[in-house]
Amino acid sequence: MAKTKSNDKKGDSTIALNKRARHEYHIDQHFEAGIALQGWEVKSLRAGRANLGDAYAIVKGGEIFLFGASIVPLISASTHVVPEDRRTRKLLLHREEIDKLIGAIERKGYTLIPLAMYWKNNRAKLDLGLARGKQEHDKRDTEKERDWNREKQRVMRAKNKLA
Repeated sequence: MAKTKSNDKKGDSTIALNKRARHEYHIDQHFEAGIALQGWEVKSLRAGRANLGDAYAIVKGGEIFLFGASIVPLISASTHVVPEDRRTRKLLLHREEIDKLIGAIERKGYTLIPLAMYWKNNRAKLDLGLARGKQEHDKRDTEKERDWNREKQRVMRAKNKLA
């Protein structure tokens, strides 16, 4: 009788986050995209060696590609492969999603920004955000609101301790 594999480990499946994206852009919609990877890239992702800091996605020939994402190769990568850490990677989406994204980018001036890279059913996925750039005053407003919410939490915690 074969043993069933239990999913007891609830480990974090996030590989990389783009924290700067939420500060720089208004995110309107999220899309989940697969990524076409090479073998050494998958090994590096399993080791958590990815960076989405300067990454963005563009439309080229009716397909969507990820630019600027860095996947640092492991030292133990194969000797016959010449790894390029910032190579262009194809994103895998359904045709309807691609058409919707192309329409939003071309007509409304949106940008495609990778927000997070994570594992889902042993496949690397990318959370792609349809975004508009924030202006300086929007960034300040967001920061003020975040500080105010933090202060509210402190006051509420202090009040609840006394009660």
